[in-house]
Amino acid sequence: MSVQEMSFWDHLEELRWMLLRVIIAVFVFAIAGFVFMPWLFDNVVLWPAKSDFFLYRYMCALSNRIPFLPDFCGENLAIDMINIDLTAQFFRHLSTSCWFAVVLVCPYILFEVWRFITPALYEHEKKNVRWVFLLGSIMFFIGCGVGYAVIFPMTLRFLYSYSLSDVIHNQISLSSYMDNFLTLILIMGFVFEMPLISWLFSQIGLLKKSFFKKYRRYAILILLIAAAVITPSGDPFTLALVFFPLYALYELSVFFVKADEKE
Repeated sequence: MSVQEMSFWDHLEELRWMLLRVIIAVFVFAIAGFVFMPWLFDNVVLWPAKSDFFLYRYMCALSNRIPFLPDFCGENLAIDMINIDLTAQFFRHLSTSCWFAVVLVCPYILFEVWRFITPALYEHEKKNVRWVFLLGSIMFFIGCGVGYAVIFPMTLRFLYSYSLSDVIHNQISLSSYMDNFLTLILIMGFVFEMPLISWLFSQIGLLKKSFFKKYRRYAILILLIAAAVITPSGDPFTLALVFFPLYALYELSVFFVKADEKE
């Protein structure tokens, strides 16, 4: 049946089956995640809370060679984590399994969305949208990787070592750790979708290359503020570690928008 011949109820039926396939995929991966979650917690989720995290070792070796970098070797990071809610660990086990499943199934979800909308597109549109969905998936995972490998560990290290008074001792609850862990990683995943969003806005005529050129100075200021909020550490090295990837995404977005007619 062609697109023109499909009625509203036919489209609704296709949408229903698409959602059903996505739910089944998420459910299967959530079960697998639930089974392996104790290992994932010890070796992945809680790894940034340990002093042997790969970023800390790399930064320690780098700070020995470059004098002005913060000292990552003098402190032995040992985060004291507690749980005060009787049901928290079980429900965190369930919820984290679902989050892992959604992230891992993200490429399949985009594929299902692509398959649902592709009958309504022209041939040249199909080719463009195919690459956009592929790029969107790759950039999302890169953003999540940056959030896990850099943003969250640096933020965790600074906030845990920050002390308002020597009388106050930091202890992190499981809920606080997981909320920050998931939030920062997913935020970075969506931030890395900036080129894709720019392309979409360009296609509907809301963005042109002149916009990026005109507001570049303001964008740099906003990105600096965003980097400072994401990583509240006071040293310029950590700030630069977050700012430059964000600015690179801004410049990359320029290549995905249409030029002005005079250009």
